[in-house]
Amino acid sequence: MPLSLSLSLKRLKPKQRRVMNMNIIIPTKIAERLPLFNARFRLLHSYRGVPKFGFFHLLQRSRRIRGVFPKKMAWSLEKCDVNEETKFGVVRPATEVYADEAIEALKVGKVIAVPTDTLYGFACDACSMEAVNRIFEIKGREHTRPLAICVGDVRDIQRFAITDHLPHGLLDCLLPGPVTVVLKRGDSSILEKCLNPGLDSIGVRVPDCDFIRVIARGSGSALALTSANLSGKPSSVDVKYFENLWEHCAYVYDGGVLPSGHAGSTVVDLARPGTYKILRPGSAKEETLAILERHSLLEDGTAA
Repeated sequence: MPLSLSLSLKRLKPKQRRVMNMNIIIPTKIAERLPLFNARFRLLHSYRGVPKFGFFHLLQRSRRIRGVFPKKMAWSLEKCDVNEETKFGVVRPATEVYADEAIEALKVGKVIAVPTDTLYGFACDACSMEAVNRIFEIKGREHTRPLAICVGDVRDIQRFAITDHLPHGLLDCLLPGPVTVVLKRGDSSILEKCLNPGLDSIGVRVPDCDFIRVIARGSGSALALTSANLSGKPSSVDVKYFENLWEHCAYVYDGGVLPSGHAGSTVVDLARPGTYKILRPGSAKEETLAILERHSLLEDGTAA
């Protein structure tokens, strides 16, 4: 054993000083001063079997290293680093600590992914047509298919749609919850005319989910909201289901696995006074029907 290496090993603690099967583990700072440490060996912390607490694993027989990693292994490590930076870097827990960050992203026209009380959704400022078009691009969705909006509180709905014809207390019974109500926009709506062009109605949600409601309130507007998936593909109850789309979002907010079982909101058309029409059964059809009947609404087509 070279004298310099022998002296260096004496400085180590007993647990750090061991020789086994011709393998020597020494601290990084000492290894860098030894003659054995040179470009030939290309020693990396990520080499298989090496602890991640600052030690280099020196193999005394250099032919076992050959100076570099195989190309395939080096590429895999490099790719892993890129994935962590570009994908995992945008994921945040869906807690109010990150609400301000999400609101700022929305205000500058970015798209984010958020949990609701049914599915994960893509959200953006409903009054930013650039952001709305971005959602269509991400999903590969036809622009002829309308987007719903999300607001923070039931009282906010009247800013975007006509509610005067509805029985008193109906919306407060349906929402917040897994229901989308379809209403006429009217001339007083502050929504951009180019959102869902050609339609005089709009689907509105108030999810029973604190995180997205805080964001909607803070945005000062409505959020355009649609399921976080490619158009025609299964809906997402876990952020991992749409991992291939993370890179298109400013942030992805993880609220865990959602319990809805891939069923979206129940969509009910309330645009006509005194009537309703279920457009999509969704996850709360029975509860919705009970509330509608309690408020004396008749199913569209059965009204006299």
